[in-house]
Amino acid sequence: MKSLSNVSLKDFNTFGVDVKAKQLISVTSEQELLRVLKDFYAEELFILGGGSNMLLTRDLDKTVLHINLTGIHILSETENEVLIEAGAGENWHQFVMWCVDRNFGGLENLSLIPGNVGTSPIQNIGAYGVELKDRFHSCEAIHIQTLEKKTFHLEDCEFGYRDSVFKGPLKDQYIITKVVFRLTKNHHSLITSYGAIKQELYSKGIKALGIREISDAVISIRQSKLPDPRKLGNSGSFFKNPIISEEKFKKLQKNYPDVPHYPLANGDFKVPGGWLIEKAGLKGFRKGDAGVHEKQALVLVNYGRASGQEILSLAKMIQKKVKEKFAITLQPEVNIF
Repeated sequence: MKSLSNVSLKDFNTFGVDVKAKQLISVTSEQELLRVLKDFYAEELFILGGGSNMLLTRDLDKTVLHINLTGIHILSETENEVLIEAGAGENWHQFVMWCVDRNFGGLENLSLIPGNVGTSPIQNIGAYGVELKDRFHSCEAIHIQTLEKKTFHLEDCEFGYRDSVFKGPLKDQYIITKVVFRLTKNHHSLITSYGAIKQELYSKGIKALGIREISDAVISIRQSKLPDPRKLGNSGSFFKNPIISEEKFKKLQKNYPDVPHYPLANGDFKVPGGWLIEKAGLKGFRKGDAGVHEKQALVLVNYGRASGQEILSLAKMIQKKVKEKFAITLQPEVNIF
């Protein structure tokens, strides 16, 4: 366990926002975690994982509890499936690569998503036709106040689009310590129909298709469109892709016949938020060091010295412009503090 006082969180959030915390405690075991939870009231703690899905807009007059629980274990396996447990502090992309290296299929479309394993169920992360819920088996979590350890199975998590019970009824109540995934060992379900995966595979002349090839394609696509947080501060997609009714979509399509869209099973339509922002004339827009990425308008970036408040102000301006032009409200995907 490591403890620091009056520490900058610039290196602990992918936006690279320089705010300070009264104290930071990093725990590497459940025993250390329980010890800290026993010593602090829940409201005195700010829980921090990989810092990838958040925007810090102020200094934190709290103790930041950094969850750094690591370890990857195979729990059980059959001829066709394997259950793998990963600690909450494991880097997400490195965990995906661990699975791909062993030909365990199911997470390859989620390659290169920033963040840690422990926060992936909270957000129900997703990309290129796959969501975490599709490969999720269960997770263990500790209640911040009672210290009760609980196992959450798929049906307990109430997964939705970039949503879960941990963002709703159980928000700020549990700390996820480990996540278990159900993956395939053979006869993998290869999903290539979403986004530009097919085009990327074709351009590389890939004919023998496997999870490694899909992972490589996803990494290549993401690297060509999305900035590396280590070089340019960002938190990935800042906004969710809006879901609108069929009636609203038809009105939008009448005015913009080329609007990209994805029909959903319930009759609604998902529309790319980046397309809306670009059509509003804001792709590449910059005010000071806060900006909209020049290649992917859904990503807000910190060019160096932007404060969290400046990035938030930019986000609100984008919401206002898109609302005025399309009558669609963009909802943040990141957590704002």
